[in-house]
Amino acid sequence: MTGKLAEIALRTHAEEAVANHQVRHSVQVAPITVAALITPKWLTRHLDVPDTATHVILPGYCEAAIDDPVHAEQPEMTWRKRLAEIANLPPENILCGPNDCRDLDAWLGGKVRSVELHEHSIEIIAEINHAPRLSVEEVVRVAAALRDDGADRIDVGCDPSRQCLQIGDYVKALVDEGHRVSIDTFDSRETVAAVTAGASLVLSVNASNRDAATQWGCEVVAIPDTPDDLESLDTTVNFLGEHDVAMRLDPILEPIGFGFGASLLRYAETRRRYPEHAMMMGIGNLTELTDVDSAGVNLMLLALCQEFGVGSVLTTQVINWARSSIKECDIARRLVHHSIEEGVPPKRLSDQLVTLRDPKLRPYSAEALEALASGIRDNNYRILAQDGVVHLISAGVHLTGDEPFGMMSELLSMPQSKNVDVSHAFYLGFELAKAKIAAQLGKQYEQDQALQWGYLTVEEKRHRIPRQSRHRRD
Repeated sequence: MTGKLAEIALRTHAEEAVANHQVRHSVQVAPITVAALITPKWLTRHLDVPDTATHVILPGYCEAAIDDPVHAEQPEMTWRKRLAEIANLPPENILCGPNDCRDLDAWLGGKVRSVELHEHSIEIIAEINHAPRLSVEEVVRVAAALRDDGADRIDVGCDPSRQCLQIGDYVKALVDEGHRVSIDTFDSRETVAAVTAGASLVLSVNASNRDAATQWGCEVVAIPDTPDDLESLDTTVNFLGEHDVAMRLDPILEPIGFGFGASLLRYAETRRRYPEHAMMMGIGNLTELTDVDSAGVNLMLLALCQEFGVGSVLTTQVINWARSSIKECDIARRLVHHSIEEGVPPKRLSDQLVTLRDPKLRPYSAEALEALASGIRDNNYRILAQDGVVHLISAGVHLTGDEPFGMMSELLSMPQSKNVDVSHAFYLGFELAKAKIAAQLGKQYEQDQALQWGYLTVEEKRHRIPRQSRHRRD
C-alpha cells in the first residue's frame, strides 16, 4: 500500500525485493498523494486486499497508531485488528513496512540498496570570465581544475571592453589539453580566430551576427535580441535552420528583480515551440547575482533543466559564495537525472549537497544523557552537542553551555581538572569549538571526527593526546 507520489518507486523496489525473497506481490495505490499521510483510520475506508494475499504491508508511518484502540471504551479493538477484519487476515499479518520504500528489501531481511549516481544527461559548460586578462598558462590551469570538478566544456569568456588578437592561442592551448571549447563573444574577428583554433560552439547568435554564423561551420547558441522578445528568437532560429547551422537555444535566464519568473516561463514556451531543438541555460545570473549559497540554487535550476529538456548549462564561479558551482552542478545533475528517471524525489539519494546542516541527527534522550553522565567513572572527557547545548562529561563532571571559553574556565576551576595539561586543554578547546558549531547549526557532532559538510567535508586526522598524559582521550 502506498500513495500516488511513491507508486513508481514502490513498484520498482517491490519487484526487486520480492524477487530476492521469492514471494508474489501486488501494489495498491491509495487515493492520496503522500504515503506518509496515510493513517490506519483512513485505511479502513480505502483498503482493498486481493483474496490471494497472505500479508498486508502498510507504509511505515502507520506504525505510530496501528495498535491504538479504535474506541476508548473498547481498548482491545485496535486499528490493526480492524484492518485485519477488512482484509480477512490474522492481525499479525497486518504489517508496517519501512518509511522509505527503497528500504523494502532490507526490511524483508535483505541488504540495504545503494543508489549509484553515475548517470547524467546535462552538459556543464564552465566559463572562464575575461579569459584574455589571464595568461594562456593560467587559463589552461584553471580549465584543468574546472574539468576535475565536472566541467564538460570550457567557455572562453572574452573581454567586451577590448578585442583579443591572441584569442586563437588560448583556444588552441585548451584544445591541445583535450578540452572541448566554446567562445563567448559577439566580436566576429575573435569568433573566427577561435573557431579556426578549434572552438566548436559559439555563444551567442542573434540578429546582430547571424549572417556571419553561416560561415563559421560550427554549432551556435541562438538567443533573442532582447530577453523578452521570443519572436526575435524565432526569426534567428528560422534563419539558422535555412542555412543548416547547428544550434542550441537559450531564451536567457534573467536575475531576480529583472523578470526571473517570466524568463522561466520563456524556457517552457521555447521547449513547447521547439520540442526537437537542443537548449542551453546560463545559470550564473542566479548564482552570481543572489546573496545566497549556490548549492541549493544550482540544484533547483538543474532540476528545471532536466524537466524542460535543457541539455546544457553555462555557469561560472567568480563570486565567493558560488566558488564551487561547477562541482555543485555535477552533483545536482546526477541527482535530478536519477530522480526524474526513477520517478522518486531527490531525497535520501546523496548527502553531498547537504552542507550547512546534516541529513539526520542522532540525539540522546534526556534519560540516556543523564544515565551516561551519572554512569561515567573514569577521567576521560566525553563531549556531546544537541538541542543547541554542548555537554562536557567526565567522572563527577557534567558541564553544559554554548561557549567553549566559559566551559573551559569552569572546568579548570574544579578539583577534577588536575588531569588537564596543556595538550589536553588544547584538544578539549578544539573539540568544544567544533561542538559549538554543531550545536549552533543543528549538525551532528561526533567527538574526534570531522563535522560533515557534504561534498566540502575534509576528514580530520585523529589527534591523540601524548601517551605521557594519563588521561588522554582515546
